[in-house]
Amino acid sequence: MADKKHPIIIKKIKKQGGHHGGQWKIAYADFVTAMMAFFMLMWLLGATTHEQKQGLSEYFQTPHKVPLEKATGSGDRSTVIQGGGKDITRREGQVRKVSAQPNEKSRNRKTAQAERERLDQLKLEDLKGRLERLIESHPTMRDFKEQLLLDITSEGLRIQIVDHRNRPMFALSKAELQPYTRDILRKLGGVLNEIPNKISLSGHTDTTPYPSGEKNYSNWELSADRANASRRELIMGGMNGQKIMRVVGLSSAVLFDKDDPTNPVNRRISVIVMSNKAAEELRKEGGMTKEIKSNTIVDAQALQPAGPVKPLTPATNSHS
Repeated sequence: MADKKHPIIIKKIKKQGGHHGGQWKIAYADFVTAMMAFFMLMWLLGATTHEQKQGLSEYFQTPHKVPLEKATGSGDRSTVIQGGGKDITRREGQVRKVSAQPNEKSRNRKTAQAERERLDQLKLEDLKGRLERLIESHPTMRDFKEQLLLDITSEGLRIQIVDHRNRPMFALSKAELQPYTRDILRKLGGVLNEIPNKISLSGHTDTTPYPSGEKNYSNWELSADRANASRRELIMGGMNGQKIMRVVGLSSAVLFDKDDPTNPVNRRISVIVMSNKAAEELRKEGGMTKEIKSNTIVDAQALQPAGPVKPLTPATNSHS
C-alpha cells in the first residue's frame, strides 16, 4: 500500500486583472460627457452676440444685484437657445421688453409726427382752395386777383399781395394802405382767424433808393412799416393778434423779379400761414411776436418765390 501512488491535485485560481474590468467604461462615459459639454459650450459662445455675453458676465459677477436693479443682464435678453419654457414648439426665446420699448416709442413718435404733418398739409391745401374761391366771389378781390398770388412753400401757405403800376397797394413811398388794400386784408383776416395756424408777415420794396440813402428813413424802415400796417388791418378784419409770430421788413433783399429790380411786383406784402413744423422751429429759435423797424436778418433763400412767375408790367419812374 505504501508503494501505491496518490494523485496530486493542483488547484489553479484564475485572477482577473484590473485592466480587464468594466471600470474603463465609466471613465470613457465621463470623458464623452465632458467633451459633449465642451462642444456645446463652444457652440453657445459662437451663437451668442456680444451683448448677450456681456449680460451673462454681469450676471455671474453680481448675480443678486442684476435682477434686483433690472439691469441689462441675461434675464432681459433673448434666450441663447431657441425655444425653451413650457412651449417647446417656440422658436424664439424670451424677448427683452426693456430694449424693445424705446424703439417702439421712437417709431410711434415718428409715425405720429408724419401723420400730423400730413394733416397740416391737407389743411393748408384746403385753405388755399377756400381763398381762391373767395377771390373769385369777392368783387374787390376779383378785380385784383392778378395781384394776389397763392402758393405753398416749406414754411406754409404764402399769400402775396403785389403792386401794379396802375394799382399800387400803398401810397407812394409811404406805409399808407389804399382803401382797396384795406378791404382785401380785412377780408383775409376773417378767413385766417378760422384756422389755428400761426401767421408770419414780411414787407418788400423794389431797389429804388431814397434820396437820403440808408442813413435815415430807407426802404428797410418802409418795408417794416408796411408789414406792420398790414398786420393791423388783418387784426381789424377779425384775426386774433396772438396768431402773429413774426413781422419783418426785408427792403429789396428778396426780389420777386430779379431781372428787373424796379418792377412794381417787387413791392409786395407776404402773409404766410405757417405750418405747425415751421412754427415750432421758430419757437425753438426764440421767435416772439414783435414789430421790427430795423434791418432784420432772415433766411432770404427760404422766402424766394416757389416757382417762376411772369412779372407784371414794370413801372416807369416810380418809387418803392
